[in-house]
Amino acid sequence: MTAATLSLRNAAAANDVAAVMADIGRRARASAGTLARADRAAKDRALNAMAAAVRADATAILDANAADAAEAAAARLTPATIDRLKLGSPRIEAIAGGIEAVAALDDPVGRILASWSRPNGLHIERVAVPIGVIGVVFESRPNVTADAAALTLKSGNAVILRGGSDSYRSSRAIHSALARGLADTGLPADAIQIVPTRDRAAVGEMLKGLNGNLDVLVPRGGKSLVARVQDEARVPVFAHLDGNCHVYVDGAADLAMARAVVVNAKMRRTSVCGAAETLLVDRAAASSHLAPLVKDLLAAGCEVRGDTATRAVDPRVSAATEADWSTEFLDAIIAVRVVDGLDGALVHIATHGSHHTDAIVTEDAAVAARFLAEVDSAIVLHNASTQFADGGEFGFGAEIGIATGRLHARGPVGVEQLTTFNYRVRGSGQTRP
Repeated sequence: MTAATLSLRNAAAANDVAAVMADIGRRARASAGTLARADRAAKDRALNAMAAAVRADATAILDANAADAAEAAAARLTPATIDRLKLGSPRIEAIAGGIEAVAALDDPVGRILASWSRPNGLHIERVAVPIGVIGVVFESRPNVTADAAALTLKSGNAVILRGGSDSYRSSRAIHSALARGLADTGLPADAIQIVPTRDRAAVGEMLKGLNGNLDVLVPRGGKSLVARVQDEARVPVFAHLDGNCHVYVDGAADLAMARAVVVNAKMRRTSVCGAAETLLVDRAAASSHLAPLVKDLLAAGCEVRGDTATRAVDPRVSAATEADWSTEFLDAIIAVRVVDGLDGALVHIATHGSHHTDAIVTEDAAVAARFLAEVDSAIVLHNASTQFADGGEFGFGAEIGIATGRLHARGPVGVEQLTTFNYRVRGSGQTRP
């Protein structure tokens, strides 16, 4: 095959992907209008039918996931990636239960966010409305298929899902169940679409905005995916690049509480974006708190990389590099540093943090208040594990992702964050002089 022939075939394939994606965008936009007008009862019927369909298709979903997992293992993907990919009966039930939890939430559309009257008699309301069409590009986690579909449907938005190559079969199997449940209740099937190709050109078309038919992009995946979306997208993006989360153990921390919080924050699930990656210990508490915290982490199977003070408490601690302080390990590895009180912790987090999730353990209310007010992260916690950085734990039913930007959505992106607003002005014939 000549280079010219290969080039022509590649161009044809790219044109095919562009045409498919343009059609998906048009159909999503058309369905978004119907969803925006759907009442809560119609949306909740669809969500509950979708949950039932996921349970009914559990065997097919697990078979598809087993094929994905086998392919991932053969490709020698990282253990963290495979952990995010794998499903089982409990996770299938959690997917269905998550959809039902979203159905039980109040309808975010039509909420009156504010209202007031002007001296001329005009009455003004700011009212929540759907954004329109949401694009979700994700890797590994097939449950994102259901989470994103449920949240966008509840908030009156159409969604275009583009799962990763590693979860391709699993995501399509879940989508098949969701689409059947949606169609059975009379809402447009095009409201939840999945990109029918692994071709990366499809992501490029979404980044361009699908001819104006895509309103917001949400990337869920590794740093390279999120960075690409943030760099190249021509539409607004809800995302976080890193989850470099910290736990600061203050001098006034209860030791038993600190031990429980730190091990949970790091080791409950090391592959999630809310896992703690750095432990900071107040120098005032180092003599009593540092050694037990380090030994607990080591006993739990965590590799500890520390500064000089940390290495002094246990010979199994390796030396932390400068890069470790800014690394999202997503593995059983943690960096540990002794800092000079709250001010030292604040400087470290400001220098190395990713504005995702950070926690303080302390019994000093004033210190806690300063930490919560001064740490510039989407989620800040007092006396609680960073693993609570999850929309379900916030009562959102689920989340479409965590946003660390400062505009519109920040933290877990749930149904309320997937709405925007308009102003509705009522008068009695007023004209402007």
